[in-house]
Amino acid sequence: MKIFYFKLNRHTISVLLGLVCATPLFAQTGKTVTGTVKDHNHLLSGVVVTEEGTQNSVQTDANGYYSLILEHDDAKLTFEQLDFPIREEEVLNRSVINVSFTKEDDGIQLKDVVINAGYYAVKDKERTGSIARVTAKEIENQPVDNFLATLQGRMAGVEITQESGGSGGGFQIKIRGQNSLRPDANQPLFIIDGIPYSSDPIGGTSTSGNRPSFTSPLSTINPADIESIEVLKDADATAIYGSRGANGVVLVTTKQGKIGATQVSIRTSMGLGKITRPLKLMNTEQYLDMRRQAYAYDGISTYPTNAYDINGTWDITRSTDWQKELIGGTAEYNTIQTSISGGNTAFNYTVNGTHHEETTVYPGAFKYLKNAVHLALNYKDKKFNFLFTGNYSNQNNNQPSTDLTTVARELAPNAPALYDENGQLNWANNTWTNPLASLESKFLSKIDNLTANMMLSYAILPELTFKTNLGFTQLHSSEMRTFPSTMYNPSSGQGSESSSVESNQTNRSSWIIEPQLSWDKKWNQHRFSFLIGATFQDQTTDRLYLTAADFPSNEMLLSLSTAALQLIGLDEKTNYRYQAFYGRLNYTLQDKYILNVTARRDGSSRFSPQNRYSNFGAIGAAWLFTKEDFIKNNRWLSLGKLRGSYGITGSDNIGDYQYLDNYQTTSNPYNGTVGLSPIRLYNPNYHWETNRKLEVALELGFLHDRLNFSMAYYQNRSGNQLVGIALPTTTGFSSFSGNLPATVENKGWEFTLGSKNITTNNWKWTTEVNLSFNRNKLLSYPDLESSAYANTYVIGRSINSIKLYQYTGINPTNNQYEFYDYDGDGKITSLKDRVVLTDLNPSYYGGVANQIRYKQLSFDVLFQFVKQERQLYLPTAIAGTMTNQLVDYGISMQPYSTKNSQIAANYNLMRSSTLSVVDASYIRLKNISITYDIPLKDHFLKPQIFLQGQNLFTITPYKGGDPEFKYNRFLPPLRTIVMGMKLNF
Repeated sequence: MKIFYFKLNRHTISVLLGLVCATPLFAQTGKTVTGTVKDHNHLLSGVVVTEEGTQNSVQTDANGYYSLILEHDDAKLTFEQLDFPIREEEVLNRSVINVSFTKEDDGIQLKDVVINAGYYAVKDKERTGSIARVTAKEIENQPVDNFLATLQGRMAGVEITQESGGSGGGFQIKIRGQNSLRPDANQPLFIIDGIPYSSDPIGGTSTSGNRPSFTSPLSTINPADIESIEVLKDADATAIYGSRGANGVVLVTTKQGKIGATQVSIRTSMGLGKITRPLKLMNTEQYLDMRRQAYAYDGISTYPTNAYDINGTWDITRSTDWQKELIGGTAEYNTIQTSISGGNTAFNYTVNGTHHEETTVYPGAFKYLKNAVHLALNYKDKKFNFLFTGNYSNQNNNQPSTDLTTVARELAPNAPALYDENGQLNWANNTWTNPLASLESKFLSKIDNLTANMMLSYAILPELTFKTNLGFTQLHSSEMRTFPSTMYNPSSGQGSESSSVESNQTNRSSWIIEPQLSWDKKWNQHRFSFLIGATFQDQTTDRLYLTAADFPSNEMLLSLSTAALQLIGLDEKTNYRYQAFYGRLNYTLQDKYILNVTARRDGSSRFSPQNRYSNFGAIGAAWLFTKEDFIKNNRWLSLGKLRGSYGITGSDNIGDYQYLDNYQTTSNPYNGTVGLSPIRLYNPNYHWETNRKLEVALELGFLHDRLNFSMAYYQNRSGNQLVGIALPTTTGFSSFSGNLPATVENKGWEFTLGSKNITTNNWKWTTEVNLSFNRNKLLSYPDLESSAYANTYVIGRSINSIKLYQYTGINPTNNQYEFYDYDGDGKITSLKDRVVLTDLNPSYYGGVANQIRYKQLSFDVLFQFVKQERQLYLPTAIAGTMTNQLVDYGISMQPYSTKNSQIAANYNLMRSSTLSVVDASYIRLKNISITYDIPLKDHFLKPQIFLQGQNLFTITPYKGGDPEFKYNRFLPPLRTIVMGMKLNF
């Protein structure tokens, strides 16, 4: 196979060189069309001017000027610029064509921007699939360091939740619900500049530190380098990606060069971050009153010696807001971005550099650093096109190993001071564990990430183009979690022999080759587009988990070789190979009937030879009924499109070597020999998970597209679930990999509304609204009652439901919680009585975005809203113990107690009952951006100042903190305010 690649590439290069040399032989008409392109009164550079149906195109220069030599006498020109509708112009007898993107009543036909659909591009109003999009404009308005944060509230059908407020924290993304029973198998496919980018976690359980989830490699992608993000949702859009498109596809396109004189841009900003919605906890007076009532209820009049908070050991007049002390600091943000771009129609380039640093809200000198470099080179002539994009980023993250959120919420308000009179950690005569001691334990992470892509294309004929994508990715991650002896109470006498370090080293590299041949032909009222291609991908991952202990000194913790004890927890190398052949046929009749067919045959090394290959495909169709004669000249309806699609996508997201017998070395040698022990059973019979997707949609445009509306209904059914099937412990294995005969259904409605409220020379006001309803349920599962999942799932209900006890009220005799006894045995048990299902999926969610511009002043605001239920924040111990509580839970409470076992048992039942699930709906001011372009007489310098805010305020009935955040005991997302300046010259 490798020899085949070499021969193919060598001959292909020879053909390409010959065709390049022959370029002058292809005739042109010789007619030249010139003109300028502007927006309002501003000349636009970088507008792509293309002779339709050919590869003949140029870009406007810094003065908005273009000049194009035509290939055909009956030419039509298209003018494309990001964030503007495409304009089409018949050349006719004109030699000068000037275009303004603001004239919507000049009789020029409007079409939407070109959408990136992965292997091909399509005009928005001619697409048959479901694709959502955000551009660099929306991205740069948000002060975030993870590009997924820029999508929150902006896309119908895309649910994104932040998983941590800590620096470099991750995000969870679901596109049209949860398809797989395995929570870690619902990630979409990420494509960065045409390269599949693995989103598999790179962290480990022992090194993840203060995070509720493992480290995600997606944090390495620099938002400032992104030009646009497209999310592919339905079968028509995703089936061409076959087995990897079951959960949707996220396409990230980075910035490219602009035609014109060299332009330099410098952007600098600084900002502050604080936690949102701290809990309303008891103060010292309220807390001590609770404690006294608890002891009185328990019949205890003399307080125990270990009740330091109330027996006089601690100062009962002292009152500390521990949320303010431990997680109430101010994070500081500093970012500087520079870019240089320029070139001409034949060659253009851009080089971007970013330096970002931020501190934390925790006490101490913790810092997160991120550096990124982006390079794009583009060469293009009449036949040949070369595009190179490279992205490198480096992250250094120094964070506390322990999240202080839980202790900040539960620590007694009259607990001792953090430092003694000598400025040392205060241990208060060994009466408490100083929370700052845990900050001696560090989470240290360093990630280097490189992605590079080279695209070569050649127009063999005006209608026939050969293209090859060559991609490479390299990621190195080093995580360490240190546990020095200094984190323990000095009275314990522990030295560096008690110190330990957990280490995780992950190296991941991949390459991809994708040759592709496309043919586009227009013949009278018929337009054909045909595409065939292949994918060859190889990914290698090396992981080493190591524990080191017993160091000669705490100064040597980062030198693992000095430890007396070194244990290898995991040392593995995995290889994933993927091969596919795909095709697309698109047919358009009279510019109003559109048919799109995609097909793909995939092969994956994650399945046994007999199940290694599978076929996927989709068919989509669209009818632009506003082009029919009976409605064509309607003045109020400018767009009417009915589209639909059906297809099958799949998933091989189950890990490598799962079908084989797997062994690991034993930790205890036998007679000095290290042996092997089995850890996984052989199962060659499991195969591809499949997802059948159906969608019907209606798109409408009114009043020359001043008002746009769309509605879509979808139904996705995922079967042959790839999971670990539980086994009896007597087998010696906990599970084996296989296909569950279960079908999960996601269906729902998506609505979008866009309006151009005001469009004048000085004023511009647009509004975008999206609303999504998704319903998830387990559609079928044969023999569920006899399976290991009988007490986990219920047919006909959501797979994200939780089982709860039915709370019935307060017992009037003892004032304690009571719950319904479903089996009538007089006992409340998990198996028989925890049967009430509550769906934690949102009932609906969406966003409202407004963009207002007056002359040089721009104001952008985004509101995000979610209708949902979730479990209330509840402390780990019952009210009355040495644990602080909320002032108002908004629910009924039992009597306070310090030791009553029945109250404690009922409290634990209540935490898993219907009483604990409350309304957590919210409306959040997600983002505000205010920008002012400073007018100067000298047009060489274009200064801009801006003010941005993220997570500014939230309206919600939820009393447990941030309603968006799913992890009550970790640091929630921060409120961020950033101000800065941008200079273009």
